[in-house]
Amino acid sequence: MLISMDKIVRLDTVDQYNNLYGLETLHPLVSVVDLTKATKIVNHIQMNYGVYALYLKLNKSCNLRYGRKSYDYQEGTIVSFAPGQTVSVDMIGEEMTPEVYGIVFHPDLIRGTSLGKNIGSYTFFSYAVNEALHVSEEERKIVIDCLKKIEMELEHAIDRHSKLLISINIELLLNYCMRFYERQFITRSDADRDSLTRFEQLLNDYFQNNISLQEGLPSVKYFANKICLSPNYFGDMIKKETGKTPQEHIQNKVISLAKSHILETNETISQIAYSLGFQYPQHLSRLFKKKVGCTPNEYRQQQGQSV
Repeated sequence: MLISMDKIVRLDTVDQYNNLYGLETLHPLVSVVDLTKATKIVNHIQMNYGVYALYLKLNKSCNLRYGRKSYDYQEGTIVSFAPGQTVSVDMIGEEMTPEVYGIVFHPDLIRGTSLGKNIGSYTFFSYAVNEALHVSEEERKIVIDCLKKIEMELEHAIDRHSKLLISINIELLLNYCMRFYERQFITRSDADRDSLTRFEQLLNDYFQNNISLQEGLPSVKYFANKICLSPNYFGDMIKKETGKTPQEHIQNKVISLAKSHILETNETISQIAYSLGFQYPQHLSRLFKKKVGCTPNEYRQQQGQSV
């Protein structure tokens, strides 16, 4: 059965997702997805997720859009979504069955577990634009094997061990995906270095063009948007390439410029702070003391200049 929906569909429960595709629900909080077994195929839909989801796509059967941008979602790729995200799905051909496998789980499943405490470390759940994970044949087999282990546990009668064993196996799956993403960072190092160069240029331009006077201190999100990456992916990429977070790069740039102003001009510390985008001068003094070990005034005095 082919279905098309124009309104945004809220997926607050695992059962709602399964009903959408005509799949069986074995557990109220988690489901292993196999869309080759779907009895209903959704031709066009916008879904607002209230659950976590991770999918492995083995054929080119649909396009995904997050906001106005399209995912690089081809054969042999993985995408993942977290509660609060809205995604559009468009089938490519009416006759093609989507060969998609994955898992959908409710946040309640992992509350109080190791996975629940660490779910924020799996930053790929926040990747938004053109950032699907491309996996090798061997990596696909690992993902499917993890899904099969979870499915076996779901087919077992629910007992006091079920929640822990299921969450442990989901955590194993996510840890493998984290390894695969880190591999992708390495293989994409040339493209990442291009983005790093672009970041450095944008950071220089931000202060040289006095954008800080109107917009204040630059944010990581500002640069991520300029490079068309989500903040989390951008942050991971910069940290992988340089060993420092984007925020550390921004702070180091600010301190470097502050030092130049302190030693090369007669501006007061307040004037310097406002020119760099600080809302309050004491915020510059606090950051300067943290990074340099002394206040801006002390730094100026140590360099033999009067306030």
